[in-house]
Amino acid sequence: MSKVNLYLFISLLTGIMFLSACGSNENTSSEDDDTETENAADSDDTYSYTDFEPTVSNQGEPTGEGTLRIGYVRNESFIPVLSPTHSASSDEFELMRFFFEPLLTYDEEYQYTNDGAMEFEIDEDARTVTFTIKEGINWHDGEPLTINDYIASYEVIGSPDYEGVNGMTDGFTLLEGFEEYRAGDSDEISGIEVIDDYTAVFTYEEIAPSFTAGGLWQYAFPEHHYEDVPVEEIPEASQSLEDVIGFGPYKLDEIIPGEHVIFSKNEDYWRGEPQLDGIDLRFIDTSTIGHAVESGEVDVALGFPSDQYPDLADIENVEWIGSIDSGYSYIGFKMGEWDTEENRVIYEPENYKMGDVNLRRAMWHALNLDAVGERFYNGLRWQATSPITPAREGWHHEDLDVPEYDPDEANRILDEAGYEDVDGDGFRETPDGEPLEINYAAMSGGDTAEPLNNYYIQEWRNIGLNVQLLHGRLHEPTSFYSMVQYDEPEVDIFSAGFGVGQNVDPSDTYGVDAYHNFSRYESEENTRLLEEGNSAASLDTQHRIDTYKEWQELMVEDIPIVPLMYSTVLKPVSTNVMNWSDNEFYEEDFEIYRVGFEETPEPEE
Repeated sequence: MSKVNLYLFISLLTGIMFLSACGSNENTSSEDDDTETENAADSDDTYSYTDFEPTVSNQGEPTGEGTLRIGYVRNESFIPVLSPTHSASSDEFELMRFFFEPLLTYDEEYQYTNDGAMEFEIDEDARTVTFTIKEGINWHDGEPLTINDYIASYEVIGSPDYEGVNGMTDGFTLLEGFEEYRAGDSDEISGIEVIDDYTAVFTYEEIAPSFTAGGLWQYAFPEHHYEDVPVEEIPEASQSLEDVIGFGPYKLDEIIPGEHVIFSKNEDYWRGEPQLDGIDLRFIDTSTIGHAVESGEVDVALGFPSDQYPDLADIENVEWIGSIDSGYSYIGFKMGEWDTEENRVIYEPENYKMGDVNLRRAMWHALNLDAVGERFYNGLRWQATSPITPAREGWHHEDLDVPEYDPDEANRILDEAGYEDVDGDGFRETPDGEPLEINYAAMSGGDTAEPLNNYYIQEWRNIGLNVQLLHGRLHEPTSFYSMVQYDEPEVDIFSAGFGVGQNVDPSDTYGVDAYHNFSRYESEENTRLLEEGNSAASLDTQHRIDTYKEWQELMVEDIPIVPLMYSTVLKPVSTNVMNWSDNEFYEEDFEIYRVGFEETPEPEE
């Protein structure tokens, strides 16, 4: 999976409603604004992610029977593409975890291990990685898993007819012959040598530090199941939508988009017998998930909106687990565009309203993000400081000197930079005396969106900046994505979020050749540090950590974005459920096949 999940677009600020004073030249007082902020949250209680454990306390040997009812929070129906080569969203990979597990596992440091279905061995001198599939593992249709299924992933993703989002990590781009194969200049990938049915040696142009932390592709592709299906038709094929197989602990029996997904036990699972008869995953709207949890309609809720937690914190027969989300929300500043021919950023800050770092720094100083976290989210979200989140302990720079909330300092910076209210209308003009109207793009949706974004806009107006909602309205996700991706000229700033995966390397979100670098930011120092972080010298982990901490300091200096919020992922789990954990991916005792019930529940009629 690409490091950037689909929800990289999904703002944790999803939606803005403009102030009732929109179009007015008067600035609301900070006293009024504080009143609005204080009233944003219904509860006076303040929580922290440290209040929660990542694993349920009910641990041990389950009964081995029963159907787990999972509530999956989603407000809009979607048709998931359940093939790892073409799946692009976190929703799709969340569904696949039950039946289509990755070949490679990782530890608490997000480093690959050899505990999964495939082992790997790196030879730095020879520039090779030897991959070995463990024998005795079968697909759900009984066919054996072989090394050819792993190679098939590269052949699909590297096909000239492939239109998915994968294939840009180092495990692909540094593989000898891969680019020639992708360009259609070769019928095979020259860097792959098959040794036997279970072993292959891949030769690379160089060994990158990311190889052990998400840079190598993790998934097999059941080519026998897709026999005679052209690559360009894989996303629409029944094999990707309903007639789906994997080799995970559960089999997918039925999927009705927008309603439910039914799984049954894989009796032939290679790790051992799964501890449930099956799983009934139900798609549930945000507005009704709280009732479903409280009434016992579901045993576990995924994607639970944390702003509902204060109302349900003390309900009976539920244990709350929590961990730090790997993503973050941010304000992005448009400072260039994407060159579709050269596939790179064209950074031209001098031609964009937001090109002045003084303006960007002042806008950061204007936001009281600590108050936002406490008053809008009861402490379950808190001020972000860096694109490398505290979920990546050791890599996250804990001592960054970021702009603190200080409206006086914001005003001072703008005054000294020449942003003055020339015509007396209450809003600052540019240093050249031209009107400065800042268009803000955001998506519709979210219970706290209106008061939250009213607060942001008003705080910017309080320092004399005329920030306005683009087109005077919120935008549906499709429209929003299009404007941000395709560099709609009217967009000056936008609210979005990035979901960060296993590989800590920020190159594919902030690099000069990163399409997802939506601010279109570039600098020589940025490029140098990103290249250094993935260089041979950074095979030394401490060197890599130090490099990325220096890069985080550069982000505070150059301010291509304002990090807004880190967040807590909360899951309500029935006290009858055993061994459920956010650490399932690297703690064997809590892998999904070990989840079960302390007492087998009565089957539903």
